[in-house]
Amino acid sequence: MNTDLSNYRKSYEKEQLLESNISENPMELFQKWFYEVDTNFEVEETNAMTISTIGLDGYPKSRVVLLKRYTYEGFIFYTNYNSEKGKAIEQNPNVCLSFFWNSAERQIIIKGKAEKIAENLSDGYFESRPRGSQLGAIVSNQSQVIENREFLENKLLNLEKEFEGKELPRPEFWGGYIVKPVEIEFWQGRPNRLHDRIRYQLQEDFNWNINRLSP
Repeated sequence: MNTDLSNYRKSYEKEQLLESNISENPMELFQKWFYEVDTNFEVEETNAMTISTIGLDGYPKSRVVLLKRYTYEGFIFYTNYNSEKGKAIEQNPNVCLSFFWNSAERQIIIKGKAEKIAENLSDGYFESRPRGSQLGAIVSNQSQVIENREFLENKLLNLEKEFEGKELPRPEFWGGYIVKPVEIEFWQGRPNRLHDRIRYQLQEDFNWNINRLSP
C-alpha cells in the first residue's frame, strides 16, 4: 500500500490570535474559546478531548474522552480507575490533553498532572448520569479482554435484574480525575502556515509566563 496524501491542503483564514486580546490566565482564554466554538461553529462535541498517557509498556497512548467540568484549577473527566489509562496515570500522572476544533481552525494543547478528585464529587456526577450510563460503568471492566459481545450483554441483563427498582451505587473503581495544567498552548490557524501559537507556562509563584512560538 502506498497512498499519497500530499495534495490534501487547506488555507486557514478564519481568525487570529494576538497578544493584545488575550488574558493573563490561560483558563480565561480557554473559557472564551470554548464558548465561541460551542456557540458559533458546527462542532458536535465541543468537549471531546484527546488524553495522552505513558502506558505501563513505556509507549504513549492517546484516546478521546469527554471534558465534564473545568475551573481555574484544571480540567475534569471521568473514567474507570482500573482501565489502561487509569493504571498509566497511577504510574505516571504527567498527561497531555488536546482539543482540535477543525471548523474554528483552533487547537489547544495542555500539559499537566492528573489526580483523582474527591469521592463525593465523583458520587454526585455518577448520580447525575443516565441509568444506562451508570449500568455501563459498572458492567465494563474497561480495557480487559472479554470473550465476545454476548458476554457483555448478558452481564448487563443480569445487573439490570439485580438492581431493578433500586438506585445504582457508584463503583469504587470509577470516578473523576482533574488535570492541573502546567503548560497550555493555544493554536490558531493562519494563512501560509504562519499560524499563531501562544504558550502559557506556570511559574513557581503561580503566575503564567506567556510567549509566542514560531509556527
